Amino acid sequence: MNLTELNRIATAMVAPGKGILAADESSGTIKKRFDAIGVESTEENRRDYREMLFRSKDAMSQYISGVILYDETIWQDAKDGTPLIKLIEQSGAIPGIKVDEGTQALPMCPGELVTVGLDKLAERLKKYYERGARFAKWRAVIDIGSGIPSMTAINVNAHALARYAALCQTAQIVPIVEPEVLMDGDHDIDRCYEVTQRVLDNTFQELRVQRVALEGMVLKPNMAISGKKCPKQASVEEVAEKTIRLLKACVPAAVPGIAFLSGGQSDEEATAHLNAMHKLGPLPWSLTFSYGRALQAAPQKAWSGKAENVAAGQRAFSHRARMNGLASKGEWQSSLEQKAA
Repeated sequence: MNLTELNRIATAMVAPGKGILAADESSGTIKKRFDAIGVESTEENRRDYREMLFRSKDAMSQYISGVILYDETIWQDAKDGTPLIKLIEQSGAIPGIKVDEGTQALPMCPGELVTVGLDKLAERLKKYYERGARFAKWRAVIDIGSGIPSMTAINVNAHALARYAALCQTAQIVPIVEPEVLMDGDHDIDRCYEVTQRVLDNTFQELRVQRVALEGMVLKPNMAISGKKCPKQASVEEVAEKTIRLLKACVPAAVPGIAFLSGGQSDEEATAHLNAMHKLGPLPWSLTFSYGRALQAAPQKAWSGKAENVAAGQRAFSHRARMNGLASKGEWQSSLEQKAA
């Protein structure tokens, strides 16, 4: 393992003013997104859509540091025969790959899940590295509800995340460690804080046990935020203050950077929260975005599967990427959204 090189890549992934595009939706998830805009989810349409994003020169070169790909996408070629992974490299961004294989019910723990995909991961990582992937992603899913999460679910998922991270570093690939506490419930921000603290503490304990070099990874956590169904939604300032307090308590300064997931927030909320956190600096690590839906909802709608809408889709993508790029330096203002509209 060359830790100097892993650290260089991890640091580039969280470079100031740039963040990571999560374009790693599974076939099932992208079908739902395409259904919403009236586009059939064929391999060709998925390729055309992602090619549109990767050819958005302004967004990709100025605001996107890396792209998380789905297995299908990393092997696809653009319409003109150029491998899609090459388009990402040509823009100056780093290609990455989602390597988990989704979730299964956790035995003895009703309503809880464990992420699978460790079998044969070492061989898969070798192939992805040869194809050009320099970082990977694995998502653990922790739900908040009546009597959950259990310590079992937290421990099992932390153990799997750490095993994945160790396998990645052995293959000279930077692991994005993503323990996601979902915001689907009716819990308040303090309940989210308490659960996320337990999840992060366990995750870092496992990472140390399994000898993962913290300097060669990126953390992708949720923010401390109210559940979607909670009658009292925390303000932008409260989300920012509690998230930073939580991260300072749990995340060692050796980690080069933290790239938040958007987790079901609206486009603007995800941007505003990140921006507000930068007002609370200085921080021990770089803080940026690794958004999927919050970067893609607008371009998907603008594109709607029509070749004549590619430029409009790219403009929408560039706008969201720029807004988040500014937020990752604390320079975003809501008036910039109105100007674009």
